[in-house]
Amino acid sequence: MDAKIAAITGGGQGIGRGIAYAFAAAGYAVSIADPAADAGEEAVEYISKLGGRALYERADTSREEDVSRWIARTIKTFGCPEVLVNNAGINANQPFLELRIKDFDHVQAVNVRGAVLCTQAVARELVKAKRGGAIINIASTRAFMSEANTEAYTASKGAIIALTHGMAISLGGYGIRVNAISPGWIETGDWQYSGRAKIPHHSDTDKAQHPVGRVGVPDDIAKACLFLANDAGFMTGQNIIIDGGMSVKMIYV
Repeated sequence: MDAKIAAITGGGQGIGRGIAYAFAAAGYAVSIADPAADAGEEAVEYISKLGGRALYERADTSREEDVSRWIARTIKTFGCPEVLVNNAGINANQPFLELRIKDFDHVQAVNVRGAVLCTQAVARELVKAKRGGAIINIASTRAFMSEANTEAYTASKGAIIALTHGMAISLGGYGIRVNAISPGWIETGDWQYSGRAKIPHHSDTDKAQHPVGRVGVPDDIAKACLFLANDAGFMTGQNIIIDGGMSVKMIYV
């Protein structure tokens, strides 16, 4: 029970893979849930080659039985995770007037219900073990600003922000902190499964949209996750925007 353990949804590729690698490098045993087996297994293989400890469970986090199986295996293998990163997310960008409700509902199921199910599963184990912990929800700047035809994704990320402060109040008495991170433009093309990865290219215009002068990378989010897990003991119910300053820059057309 003294080992550091982190459970990460969608940890097989993209931002989630960056988070998984960062926690492994920080000495955590890492448990990854992801529906893409090739990506999840590759991430675990990479962590193992570097001397870390990791496991992968193929899971759809919108399904309660998948979440229960994943957490049970995590506990059996490593122990109860004191850090959960709710990173898994999908989108269904369609013209709003043509948006199919079944697609809208599927996005909410994965992005929102999945975060609730995973948080419940981990929090129940922490309460049973009389231990505190940290829940980190990956939201998005899309919760506060939009492009056209992204309503399903935007709604789900707005819900994540609301869930974050709600769960922070409900779980605070158990010593469990809940915070969120809202990434902006994070380049993940080279953080996919190797068979699908692409070398990214960003124009000067892409970079100039960001006051820091570049597009984000998964490590920008991973470092914030480590901070929230280890160095933010007086912080809960909050959202950190990490977007290179893009959302505060005025743009005139």
